[in-house]
Amino acid sequence: MRLSTYNFLTSKAIKGVKVGFPLKLTIAKKDVVESEFNATFIERLLPRLDWPAIRLAAEIADLADDIPSEQPANIAENEELLKKLHHLLLEIDVLEGQLECPETGRVFPITDGIPNMLLNEDEV
Repeated sequence: MRLSTYNFLTSKAIKGVKVGFPLKLTIAKKDVVESEFNATFIERLLPRLDWPAIRLAAEIADLADDIPSEQPANIAENEELLKKLHHLLLEIDVLEGQLECPETGRVFPITDGIPNMLLNEDEV
């Protein structure tokens, strides 16, 4: 699971959950898969992402020093930061771990890079 995907996942489908975001991510095993840098793609992706969740993902992936706590206003002009975001969002691949609902504590496993977000009948 790429960390860009993590930014879109929520557990609000669980009965009684109001927000369900951001999920608490635990990484047991990760890999780095290099991909071609495309500044325009990152710039267009940013408005769809939640910056505090990006920052949280950076902390969990041990890349907190690379990502500022507040989103810079001139981010499109900062190619170095765009490259660091590219690395964080598109090159870090979570192979094993878990996602946890912040409201219920429900755990969703990540196995072979695939988050299992299926709910039981009594949870919906």
